[in-house]
This record gives sequence, C-alpha cells and structure tokens, in this order.
Amino acid sequence: MSNRVVHFEIGAEDPERAIDFYKNSFDWEIKKWEGSDSDMEYWLITTGAKGTPGIDGGIYKRTGNAKPATDNRDATNYICTINIENIDEMINKIKQNGGEIIDDKMEIPKVGTMAYARDTEGNIFGVMQTDPSAMTGM
Repeated sequence: MSNRVVHFEIGAEDPERAIDFYKNSFDWEIKKWEGSDSDMEYWLITTGAKGTPGIDGGIYKRTGNAKPATDNRDATNYICTINIENIDEMINKIKQNGGEIIDDKMEIPKVGTMAYARDTEGNIFGVMQTDPSAMTGM
C-alpha cells in the first residue's frame, strides 16, 4: 500500500457557485452524489478520463466550524495543485469565473510555472503548467 492522495474535497458555502467555478475553469464533470442519505449535499468531481494521471474528488456544503481561508496561506487549508496546459489562459479563466490569483505565476526550477488562486468559496489551490523539457534534467 502506498501513501498517495486518492481523493480531494472542496468545502463550499454555496456548492452551486463552486460547481460553476470548477466546471467553467477546468471543464470538470461534476454531478450530485445520490448516496444512501438523500439529505447529504455532496457532488462527485471527475477531473479527467479514467486511466490518465490524476485524482477525482468531491464538493461538500461547508457546515459547522469549517471556514474558508482568511489570508494567502491559512494553516487550515489543504492546498491541491491542478496540472494545466497554459498558465496564462488559466489565470484569465480563473478571474473570469469569479476566482482570484493570490500569488502570481512563478517559475519552479526543473518543474514548470505555477500560481496560487482562491476559488469563489475562499479555498486556495495551485495551478501548475509543467515543463517536460525542464523535468528531464531532474
């Protein structure tokens, strides 16, 4: 057994707003989970085709003590990074869909270019445009 991330979850004050943000920014497939408890507000996220690198996740209605981040690196956040094809286009899409760039794009030596953003629910995430030619020197 390995210690790999196999699922991620995004807490949302307004799940429908979060669903619109992630569908429109990343073209993810998101559908309501029809689990055993029909009152549970949970949506399944498919981020890509089966058999391709990556993981799938979920969006849940934030309740109780769960709160969004209050600054760029709030200790209560679990930051997931999303691999994307074009960082400049993605930064524009994030802004167009109500998100905010909190750390401008930066070069990561031998990896690529990344930026940090905040979604419509206050969650922080990273976007990474990998550079395969730079990674071969690792």
